[in-house]
Amino acid sequence: MTALLPTTARALLHRLAVAQAEGRAPSVVAGTVRDGALAWSAARSADGADGAGVERAYRIGSITKTFTAVLVLQLRDEGALALTDPLADHVPGVGGHATLLQLLAHAGGLTSELPGAWWERVPGPDADGLLGALADEPPRLEAGARLHYSNVGFALLGEVVARRCGAPWEQVLEERLLRPLGLQRTGPAPVGPSAAGWAVHPHADVLLPEPSAATGAMAPAGELWSTVGDLARWGAFLAGDTGDVLDPATLEEMRQPAAVDDGDSWTTAWGLGLQLVRAGGRRLVGHGGSMPGFLAGLLVEPATGDGAVALTNATAGVPVARLTQDLLATMADLEPALPRPWRPAAVPADLLALTGTWYWGPAAFTLAVEGVDRLRLTPLEAGGGRSSRFRPAADGGWTGLDNYYAGERLRVVRDATGAVSHLDLATFVLTREPYAPADVVPGGVDPRGWHRPG
Repeated sequence: MTALLPTTARALLHRLAVAQAEGRAPSVVAGTVRDGALAWSAARSADGADGAGVERAYRIGSITKTFTAVLVLQLRDEGALALTDPLADHVPGVGGHATLLQLLAHAGGLTSELPGAWWERVPGPDADGLLGALADEPPRLEAGARLHYSNVGFALLGEVVARRCGAPWEQVLEERLLRPLGLQRTGPAPVGPSAAGWAVHPHADVLLPEPSAATGAMAPAGELWSTVGDLARWGAFLAGDTGDVLDPATLEEMRQPAAVDDGDSWTTAWGLGLQLVRAGGRRLVGHGGSMPGFLAGLLVEPATGDGAVALTNATAGVPVARLTQDLLATMADLEPALPRPWRPAAVPADLLALTGTWYWGPAAFTLAVEGVDRLRLTPLEAGGGRSSRFRPAADGGWTGLDNYYAGERLRVVRDATGAVSHLDLATFVLTREPYAPADVVPGGVDPRGWHRPG
């Protein structure tokens, strides 16, 4: 564990204690992540088991969806499916026109909940029961029209995973994510000591036990149990420490906004299976979760690698999303993360030769190398153009990672001698001089060149 200063740890404990007391929760456990590891953890509970409490497993509800999403993206990277595939191509008879990508971003238009009994409190159906319940259930909205959170959508994504892998979702999860990442206490059932779920009476300090039924085919939407320690490792994964489990470029893709809650100046949005939050000048990714008797929250800041997790065994009362944000902000404010040390890189000479100033017409851009094989295109004039990052493509060019040119191709065009003539960025031509050489500029260049009219 990366140790924090005693003053920072005391401030974090105070925030946790306030959440437990004001939320009237049987217990609340929390932790923060720094440098890829658990930096602080603590528990506050009504039974006084604070020391051992942090080791308890809790249901994490919809944080489960982040695991399901990573499984889908793994299969996409392996060529087993495409995100543009209609769901019906993999699970016939359901989903209308929704694509896998739309389901990942909660924009598929499907019903939010499974028809029938309240699925979180009763034993869930098997796959046939799930599909039977949805067979005559029309979409609630046109696919792609707007954000509409859907637990059913992620249950169906779990079925896609199971069918493409030829094994139950739980088995695929264990083999592809839990075991490789060492998440030994995360799974469909608690491993080791666990917390019981409770409802707290709204007008009296008494409790009611909540049921803890297995959710069946709805499991990929919210079944998992986990601990502060395991979720700290998962938080480090979502912050960028993907190891050999997922291509970092794929994780970056998952963290881009695909559907927003509140318009252009969004504070909450959805990527591919991930919730995105803007808070306190920070851009965070993660997910919240709830099941009867439990609330959970996990947020990380990819820019620094810092993160926070909070778990409670109460159906309501503890604002877990706010708690995780506050823990993250407290650690960052009192003990800012040190920037990663700069180190020189072994940049190939042909890539180094592409760096410097390029012009799209009269507009100037800088092309720089990030690491050893990424490119960043940045306008020199503030507000004067579009910036994007690019990763290598199989054909020798580059593919846009973000912003306007996400997914677009950047090609280096050479002349007959092999020298670089210009760059082709989604048909836009970038040259070393404004509108020169003239013979590569679409539409040509006035033969008089740059001059004073009149």
